Amino acid sequence: MSAHWRSLIFLIILNLLTLQPITPSPHPEFPCKSPDHNSYPFCNTSLPISTRAQSLISLLTLSEKIQQLSDNVTRVPRLGLPAYEWWSESLHGIAGNGPGITFNGSIPSATSFPQVIVAAAAFNRSLWYSVAAAIAVEARAMYNVGQAGLTFWAPNINIFRDPRWGRGQETPGEDPMVASAYAIEFVMGFQGGNWRNGGGKRRVLRSDGGGSGNGDELMLSACCKHFTAYDMESWGNFSRYSFNAVVNKQDMQDTYQPPFRSCIQQGKASCLMCSYNQVNGIPACAEQDLLQKARDDWGFEGYITSDCDAVATIYEYQNYTKSPEDAVALVLKAGTDINCGTYMLRHTQSAIDKGKVQEEDVDRALFNLFSVQLRLGLYDGDPTEGQFGKLGPQDVCTSDHKALALEAARQGIVLLKNDKKFLPLNKKGISSLAIIGPLANDTSKLGGGYTGVPCSPMSILEGLQTYVKQTSYAAGCVDIPCNSTDGFTEALSIATEAEVVIVVAGLDLSQETEDHDRVSLLLPGYQRALISTIATASKHPLILVLTGGGPLDISFAEKDPRISSILWIGYPGEAGGKALAEVMFGDYNPGGRLPMTWYPQSFTSIPMNDMNMRADSSRGYPGRTYRFYTGDRVYGFGHGLSYTNFTYKLLSAPNKLSLLGSMKTESESNILQEGGDKLDYLHIDEVQFCDSLRFYVQVSVMNNGDLSGSHVVMLYSRVPKFFQGAPEKQLIGFNRVHTESYRHTETSIPVDPCKHLSIANEHGQIILPLGDHTLMLEDLKHNVLIQT
Repeated sequence: MSAHWRSLIFLIILNLLTLQPITPSPHPEFPCKSPDHNSYPFCNTSLPISTRAQSLISLLTLSEKIQQLSDNVTRVPRLGLPAYEWWSESLHGIAGNGPGITFNGSIPSATSFPQVIVAAAAFNRSLWYSVAAAIAVEARAMYNVGQAGLTFWAPNINIFRDPRWGRGQETPGEDPMVASAYAIEFVMGFQGGNWRNGGGKRRVLRSDGGGSGNGDELMLSACCKHFTAYDMESWGNFSRYSFNAVVNKQDMQDTYQPPFRSCIQQGKASCLMCSYNQVNGIPACAEQDLLQKARDDWGFEGYITSDCDAVATIYEYQNYTKSPEDAVALVLKAGTDINCGTYMLRHTQSAIDKGKVQEEDVDRALFNLFSVQLRLGLYDGDPTEGQFGKLGPQDVCTSDHKALALEAARQGIVLLKNDKKFLPLNKKGISSLAIIGPLANDTSKLGGGYTGVPCSPMSILEGLQTYVKQTSYAAGCVDIPCNSTDGFTEALSIATEAEVVIVVAGLDLSQETEDHDRVSLLLPGYQRALISTIATASKHPLILVLTGGGPLDISFAEKDPRISSILWIGYPGEAGGKALAEVMFGDYNPGGRLPMTWYPQSFTSIPMNDMNMRADSSRGYPGRTYRFYTGDRVYGFGHGLSYTNFTYKLLSAPNKLSLLGSMKTESESNILQEGGDKLDYLHIDEVQFCDSLRFYVQVSVMNNGDLSGSHVVMLYSRVPKFFQGAPEKQLIGFNRVHTESYRHTETSIPVDPCKHLSIANEHGQIILPLGDHTLMLEDLKHNVLIQT
């Protein structure tokens, strides 16, 4: 047996050991119970959190301390500390992937919101916040009945760099600005910085002198993952467990790191998960410079967990160290606090005995872990008597949450094509429908990865039947792989009889998921043949509905006049069937936009392991994402149609910005290069007063059609002249606004030149180019001159 397979089997065994489900109890176990265990200093809520954390550490033996270094922590009876499971999942609703969650109890299901890539297509910050806040209410309710933990490992904010990535569906897409905005909203909503109570009013978590006394209390803990440059599962001979992501300083600065920096600095995330892969030759969980940058430069205050068994892979799979003890020592000293898995649990004592790890290294990790648990109120006594103690089964799968899931699905649906305004369908004029496709009558696969048990799922077929009773269904293909044409005859028979035909095609988790990347961007199996066959036989042009998170090359359908309309629904969650029907029949005007580029099949010739974002013509490399890609597109980033059309009018934006009053004194005297030539850029750290440069772009959006609806305004910028590696354009702001038919709506987008108009140079330094910057709103352009 090869070393590769031995390592793989080892990891599978470790995963099986880790994934032991929790047993639900009517109430969660908690420390500091009276009368026997509530007199310890760590139970004293009047003391600072740091004091309480140090107190708890001081009372533990070395063996008990080591027991804390696994996600599945065993109890310490003598101190009254119950067992605790750190690993729970909440990517787009409470998921059953982690052992911290069980649906076997008084709460049998939870609201299933659209997958993250679909939510991202809404380009709506308030929606993202509201969804996260709703998930948090359900999570805390499940904790109160012993069916969940308090620490959840979401969101996934890696950049959707390559269209083949199986987990791109879990992310907010390819743009670092959008991923950053999503990270901030999700973490703030989930951690409860502003908890919305039953009346819908914002309620700030208490800061009454108890606990830390500085407003650090948490409703729940969110975790930004996977840090960093993680965006490949398995491609060719490359695996996420051993892949070395070679990333240059420029790409690291302006693509891979911004979402994590924002998640920490603005979102105030309390957890960071380091990834399996190496970054420039060093395992991410052992990269001290990387992990300490989060703490020292970004102000991270929380705990750092490894991805599951990522500590084990350092020795067992990557062969980076000579022993398990060396791997444990590396990650602890680098700043990793806890291991999802059992590797640190089993090898830390030996590492200490061999002098590779000191007890102080363990204490440092425990301080970070206990500090987060204390902020969560875990040591404040009975949680059912706390400010979230009344949450329970009545707060899960509520009508409000299900309505929010429906609204999120509506907003995320993207209309890709609509020839001759075929959509919306006439509610009163359609006598019969035929719907074809294996996912059209299946609710179990519309959630995507990291899905739990949905409350009230509705299939696409059921949604359409609420509008047209005479709706026929045929699978066409047995499943999404569609390896046979056996079902074509039945599909043809109903297609020839129906007035309108809808084909549901695309992807599911058999094609893209964790540990599985795609090798092709084409529709799987005979799906294209099914679509073309039905298009030939149907009376009128058909409607194509696409599922899945990853981009597809459907150039044939875009060009085929027999296919009138194309809708992308991704993984729309439990309300997807209803949302799609409402869009198709005009009760909701689609306004979603693609958060990722849809590439042609030829892109698959580009090595997936090439992490470079910028194009390089010398080696025929076209670059990646809309910011740098120079090749052909099926659909571009931000593409999305509506049943109406919109025009813009620029109301207000400056023509010129002067930096002289905003620069550091020494910089003003150094704006000439050697030889007397003027600089054409400034380093951002030379601009002392960035706040004084901020401005708003005010825009009027005119709805020129018969239907009201929401519209996403997207503001881009382009630097004034050529700079090495400058983006083709970059998104600097977006707003989703509601527009009434034949009326205009005004909106404003804030612009911070130091942040939005700057770029990274080849050394990874942020610079602000001088000269004319071009602001772009669709075809509308406006120049802003930045000068010294």
